[in-house]
Amino acid sequence: MENILTKVLPQEGGLAGKESGVYNGVVGLFGLLTLVGVIFGVHAMFIGHEHAYGVTREVPWGLLLAAYVFFVVTSTGLCLVSSIGHVFGFKVFQPIAKRSVFLAIATIISGFLVIAFEIENPWRMAIYNIISPNLTSSIWWMGTLYGAYLFFMLIEFALLQAGKHKVAGMLGLLGVIAGVAAHSNLGAVFGLLNGREFWHGPYMPIYFITSAMMSGCATVIFFHWLGYKINGWKMSTELQNSLFAVAKLGALLYVVIMFFTTWKFITGVSGHPPGKYEAIMSLISGPYAKNFWFGEVAMGLVIPFVIILAVKARNVTALAIGSASSIIGIFFMRYDLVVVGQVVPGFHELNIIDLPHLLPYTPTLHEWVITLSGFTFCAVLFMLGERMFRGHLSEDH
Repeated sequence: MENILTKVLPQEGGLAGKESGVYNGVVGLFGLLTLVGVIFGVHAMFIGHEHAYGVTREVPWGLLLAAYVFFVVTSTGLCLVSSIGHVFGFKVFQPIAKRSVFLAIATIISGFLVIAFEIENPWRMAIYNIISPNLTSSIWWMGTLYGAYLFFMLIEFALLQAGKHKVAGMLGLLGVIAGVAAHSNLGAVFGLLNGREFWHGPYMPIYFITSAMMSGCATVIFFHWLGYKINGWKMSTELQNSLFAVAKLGALLYVVIMFFTTWKFITGVSGHPPGKYEAIMSLISGPYAKNFWFGEVAMGLVIPFVIILAVKARNVTALAIGSASSIIGIFFMRYDLVVVGQVVPGFHELNIIDLPHLLPYTPTLHEWVITLSGFTFCAVLFMLGERMFRGHLSEDH
C-alpha cells in the first residue's frame, strides 16, 4: 500500500510551494465570485424579483430554474453512475466511487444555492414542508425527496471515507432510490403541466432519468481527469479502465438521448399539434435554433459521441475534452427545456391581436451573476474536496 501511494502521491500534501499558492488563489477567486452572486441574490430579495429578474407572469421560470435543473440532474446522474460499482458490485466502476459521490453532493448543494434565490422566500419551503405538507404537490415531493437524497449521500460519503464499504453500499442504494424518485418527480413537475404542451406527457420523467445518467458520465470523466491534473498525479491503470467503461456507457446514453430527441421532434412537428409545434419550430429555425443546433446537438451530443468513437474510449484526455463539451451542451439543453416550454402564449390558438407569436425572455445581470455563483461554488467545493480528502484516493485505485 505504501509503495502504491508513493508512486501516486509525489508529495505528502499533494500540492506544495508555488503550485499551492496558485491553487489557493484560484479557490479564493471562485469564493469571491460566489460571494458576489450571493450579494446579488440578497439584493434581488430586497428590490423584488420582478425588478431584478427577467421573468414575467407569462414566463415565470428562467435562467435560475434552468441552472437548478442542470445541477440536480447532474447530481442524480453522478449518484447513479457511481452506484454501478460500489452498490451493484461491478468492479470496473468501483475506483470512481468516492470522487463521484462527493461531486454528487457538491452539485446538489450548488443547485440548492441557486434555487434559494429563484424562489422569493426560500425559508418558507423548509418550514412549511414540515408543518404543512401538501402530498398532492409535485414540488412538495421534489423538496422532500431531494432532502432525503442529500442526507443519504452525505452518510454514504462519510462511510466511504471510513472504509465501511458494505454499509456505504446500503446507504448508496437508499440514495439511488431517493435520487431516482426525486428526479423522476422533477420530470413530473414539468410533465404533469397539461397547459404546457411542450412538456406535457409521460416522456419527461423517463427523459430526466436517462439524461441524468448521460450528464453523470460526462461529469465523472471530466472531473476525474481535472482532479488528477490539478494534483499532478498519474492515473492508475484501474482508474483509467474505470473511466473507459464510463465513456462506453456514456456513448450508449448519447445514442439513447439522440433517439429521444428525434422522436420528440417528429411528434412535435407531425400533425402540427397546437402549442408543441410552435415550441419545436422555435428550436429548429426560430430564436432558439443556435442554442439547439450548436449547444444541444453539436456540443451536447455529437462532439462527445464522435470523440468516444474516434479514440475507441481509450484516451482519457480526449474523453475529458468531449466531456467538457458535453457538460456545456447539457446546460443549453436544460435552458431550452425550461424556457422554450413557456414562450408559446397560452391563448395562441385564438389569434388575439397584438399577442406575440412567442413570448420574450432575456436573463438579467442578476440572473447571470447568481448562476455563475452556482458554478463557482461547485468549483470551490470540488477543489476543497481534492485537498481535504487527498484526491479521494482509496485502495481500489
